Amino acid sequence: MIHPKPCSVLCLDIGNKRIGVAGCDPLGISITHLAAIFRKTFKEDLHEFEKICAFRKVEGLIIGNPLDKNGKETNQSISCKQYGNKLAKCLDLPVVFINEHCSTVEAKEKFSLKNDKTGRIDSAAAAIVLQQWLIEGPNLDDSN
Repeated sequence: MIHPKPCSVLCLDIGNKRIGVAGCDPLGISITHLAAIFRKTFKEDLHEFEKICAFRKVEGLIIGNPLDKNGKETNQSISCKQYGNKLAKCLDLPVVFINEHCSTVEAKEKFSLKNDKTGRIDSAAAAIVLQQWLIEGPNLDDSN
């Protein structure tokens, strides 16, 4: 079985106030928690992502999709998909959405980040989603 080749990607945990950011190296070996983006206007957010993507030579976006416990869309998941698709289009990058149900809860426990307002919890949640994507066989096919 041939698995797709990993590449440098950014994973985003999109919230209403902050966007958690994690990245992986081009070989898909190490995951780095990056500074969260405190949301402003879309144009300002885009400018921040343009800088990060250029510096890290990003080839795709992985975005956490907060489905409910039954795997159904929620208001937040619809909002994340709209934002993620718009961002990917502006950055001219492929995007994949991954179910991130409970990633924030897992990040709080795994990294002892209870009551965090700095964005570290958001980036830790993005790292968990990115790890899940890498384990499942990294593929930037956006057919999901």
